Amino acid sequence: MRALIPDPTCTGNVRFSDVADITEIGPDQVLIEVTAFSVNRGETFLLEDPADDWRPGKDVAGTVVANGNPDSGPNVGARVVAHPPSGGWAERVVVDKESVCELPDNLSDVDAAALPLAGITAIRLARRAGFAAGTDILITGASGGVGHHLTQLLGRVGAHVTVVVRDESRGTELRGYGADVRTSVPEDKTFDIVYESVGGATFSSAASTLRPGGKLVWFGQASKEPVTINFFDFLTGAPEVVIEHFSYAEEGPYTSDLSTLVELAAAGKVTAHVGVVSDWSKTGEVLENLVDRQISGSAVLQIERS
Repeated sequence: MRALIPDPTCTGNVRFSDVADITEIGPDQVLIEVTAFSVNRGETFLLEDPADDWRPGKDVAGTVVANGNPDSGPNVGARVVAHPPSGGWAERVVVDKESVCELPDNLSDVDAAALPLAGITAIRLARRAGFAAGTDILITGASGGVGHHLTQLLGRVGAHVTVVVRDESRGTELRGYGADVRTSVPEDKTFDIVYESVGGATFSSAASTLRPGGKLVWFGQASKEPVTINFFDFLTGAPEVVIEHFSYAEEGPYTSDLSTLVELAAAGKVTAHVGVVSDWSKTGEVLENLVDRQISGSAVLQIERS
């Protein structure tokens, strides 16, 4: 079967290759014929220095073509969204059933493929920090998929959300969700919770906006710039703040959160932020555009079959 594999000599650090067909799946797995997959910025980082035998691909939508144990779903023929650990940029992929969710008829494969990593991360970020109506929240690096999902989720429960984006044009949808859009960390507001994913100087600026007893949840470093924290800044700032490292994968199986995302998306309560849709033959070019920040939100590639 055809799949995309890492290759630093090619556009976007990937190329097509014929890889071994999948002939065996376990009883707790399904084989999915992929129709669409999305690209995440973290995968572009991994492609710069890929591990041996690793193939990219964590967010996919498609159709189940084999089930290792037919006594438990999803059934062959079911449309699904899935979140495999790797290998999803391919014609077919094996996925554990605990990382798969069936799709309703009114949710397209393109929109579904953009949900998993960004949406699961947003749900788990919200769950980790805890919030209530009226909570003041800051989200940095908010123009990507996680930022959009998180802004929508927090706004629905009555939180007051301020987002930081690179430029005003990237904040249009976020403003539509009720967020206060800024192009730098605000100096005129303080927050109960800060979600930080940029790193570098942004981290320190965002931390300085915390109220006494506030929490910063650190879930990324998109700038690739190391963080510097001055202990003495906190002596004169808000006391007893918490800085907490976050990885979305620590909570385990994904099906429950995928089901929540699918339900919300099908009801129109959350919207996948898709910046570009293209054929998977253009994956290399799309990856380069994503790295160059010419794409806001997720990039979805479709696998067309005759």
